[in-house]
Amino acid sequence: MTGILVTGGAGFIGSHYVRMLLGPGGPGGVRVTVLDALTYAAQPATLDPVRGHPGFRFVHGDIRDAGLVGRLAAEHEEIVHFAAESHVDRSIADGTAFVSTNVLGTQTLLEAARRGGVRALVHVSTDEVYGSLASGSWRETEPLRPHSPYAASKAASDLLVLAQHHTHGCDVRVTRCSNNFGPHQFPEKLVPLFVTNLLDGLDVPLYGDGGHVRDWLHVDDHVRGIELVRTRGRAGEVYHIGGGTELTNRELTARLLAACGAGWERVRHVPDRKGHDRRYSLDWSKISRELGYRPRADFDTALAETVAWYREHRAWWEPLKARAAR
Repeated sequence: MTGILVTGGAGFIGSHYVRMLLGPGGPGGVRVTVLDALTYAAQPATLDPVRGHPGFRFVHGDIRDAGLVGRLAAEHEEIVHFAAESHVDRSIADGTAFVSTNVLGTQTLLEAARRGGVRALVHVSTDEVYGSLASGSWRETEPLRPHSPYAASKAASDLLVLAQHHTHGCDVRVTRCSNNFGPHQFPEKLVPLFVTNLLDGLDVPLYGDGGHVRDWLHVDDHVRGIELVRTRGRAGEVYHIGGGTELTNRELTARLLAACGAGWERVRHVPDRKGHDRRYSLDWSKISRELGYRPRADFDTALAETVAWYREHRAWWEPLKARAAR
């Protein structure tokens, strides 16, 4: 029985990962402890489907708490590290919490893992650490050129993780993903923000000319990729997890308008975000070649299913929008 400590497991991606581990079709032979500080974006109810599982445990706590993290690390063979502050706009307003959680919190976790004899640690990161590129796709060997406080804090945490391997020989693995979407995503991110606004009869804010390009990855494909890295990845390596659907924000907006039965009169163009990267694109041939990863979700089908989920779960997201507005 492998004990896995999942930090940030009550968040959007972390909770999907935990439900995959302990739900039907999961790998079996694992016990999972979720450590989560339950900040504004966390949703403990997303873990309700697995709360009755004999291998599930929840701990309310902060990854910056060295004593707590040290005790938990010593009780587990592996760690999958999701816990992070992740909203770019909030980092632009004030990056303090991002440095504290993403950098100092990760360092606290790494020290606990090393001292506790953790067998392997998977650190979940983002394509935003690379900055922006006009054409082509980044490989895992590209230098990091982050442009936002959020991206800089994630780049710093990536380097700290990889340094544990080079300095101490620890088995650490880093994943970098493209833009996620799917059910249970906090409604401050683009897809759920636009969908819930449209469902409420409100306008949607489109930055600049809407020409910023992102690759879209369904959360189910993302967590499958993370599990491949946990079970079959190599120590000290970085793996990209992509979705294979590059769209401008304007193209994505058109799809969301159509799915919600709305027209372009509902789009409000707003001044571009400070330091807004123009295009992200990951080359994910390495994880495909080494671990057999392929995204399964058809983008248009998955997007329609995501819109339908938000339409049917107002009771879930309405209180969150009120919380985010405070």
